[in-house]
Amino acid sequence: MLILPSRRQVLTGLGAAAGVVGATGVYGFGVEPLHRLVVTRYAPALPGWADGPALRIAVLADFHVCEPFMPFDRVAEIVDATNALRPDLILMLGDYPAGEVAWSRLPLADFARLAEGLRAPLGTYSILGNHDWWDDHHTQATLGGTPQVRRLLEARGIPVLENDVLRLARDGKPFWLAGLGDQEPFKGRLEGVDDLPGTLAKVTDDAPVILMAHEPHIFPEVPSRVALTLSGHTHGGQIRLFGRSPAIRRIAGHDLSYGHCTIGDRHLIVSGGFGVSRIPVRFGVPPEIVLVELGRSAPEATSA
Repeated sequence: MLILPSRRQVLTGLGAAAGVVGATGVYGFGVEPLHRLVVTRYAPALPGWADGPALRIAVLADFHVCEPFMPFDRVAEIVDATNALRPDLILMLGDYPAGEVAWSRLPLADFARLAEGLRAPLGTYSILGNHDWWDDHHTQATLGGTPQVRRLLEARGIPVLENDVLRLARDGKPFWLAGLGDQEPFKGRLEGVDDLPGTLAKVTDDAPVILMAHEPHIFPEVPSRVALTLSGHTHGGQIRLFGRSPAIRRIAGHDLSYGHCTIGDRHLIVSGGFGVSRIPVRFGVPPEIVLVELGRSAPEATSA
């Protein structure tokens, strides 16, 4: 015999469902993006790093400084937490100004002053992301030039690598750090300022290469000469359910939305970053400092 639920049971069930949805919304809007900060650790076995040094790299992506989602006290917290990890090298992967969700934009000069407090023996280096271009009225109007945030970071001693490389060494073992120009610098236009072949042509010996590329879209084109590519941009989709980011499209048939991705013997790590863009929500992908350990024995990927 079919027993139908009573009106009270239906209303109770609807109320419980509404409560769950409401609580989830509160968490995604007011808790995860504003109050959580995790360290996600990777220790990938890289074929191209056999002769590279033992290296501890802190990766910081997609700050999107603004009120209320990334105020300066939050930036200061991230800087202190990064320094406490005692990295050998700190890499910043772009998108420093606010996205479309800012209620109040914050001065990028003050952000650069805070970023100057990052400490690592091999230094702090950066690249630019699409919002560093999109939020710069001059570069959008002229379809060129230098975004203000680049000048501000470099004035604080943080080099910005745009289609350029730098040879570094630790414990007598050299490696190359390469930074790619942004792939989507101008709103509504397809051309980027990235030059992958030109950038890698500046590598003059067989020491391993780490490539910083804000958008992971380029990864299918990155040759195996590059030991590791590091990207941000996606925010992990901002909403990640059951290990998937439904808002992020596949690239050349590959899911490059978040985490450690491989194509053949090539390796990519995509950071979920810190900030928000388009919608002021993060759910299932808390703001993260990525810590990459190369040439050392550690778990492949853990969060703390």
